[in-house]
Amino acid sequence: MTETPLTIGRLAKAAEVNIETIRYYQRVALLVEPIKPLAGFRVYPSETINRIRFIKRAQKLGFNLLDIAHLLELGEGHCNDVREQAEAKLGQIEAQIKDLQTIRKTLKKLITECNGGDKSEPCPIVQSLTENSAKKNENNR
Repeated sequence: MTETPLTIGRLAKAAEVNIETIRYYQRVALLVEPIKPLAGFRVYPSETINRIRFIKRAQKLGFNLLDIAHLLELGEGHCNDVREQAEAKLGQIEAQIKDLQTIRKTLKKLITECNGGDKSEPCPIVQSLTENSAKKNENNR
């Protein structure tokens, strides 16, 4: 019994992505586009499914497509290089978390200060945003 050819539609279904995702990955050289035969459809090797899944899992860990291309380039035998890239990504994520915690704290403070509907006083949230905007304009001069 012969195996059903892995066309782009079957590949997309097997890898649980959209066909346009596969085409995009081909354009940015994360996937090799098979040669189109004179008659019929392009047929992808079955390993392409695992490559797409690798890309999607790496994206979920915060790696961008350029990072992922580098990881794929490194391959299995360069654990130290891959670890360094993962450590750098972890540092970026920790910095983002710190920034988000600061934003969260600021928003909670502003929400607490807001009188909620007292029209006689300016809204502290709008006032804070206006003041920060004015300070930024002054610093850019």
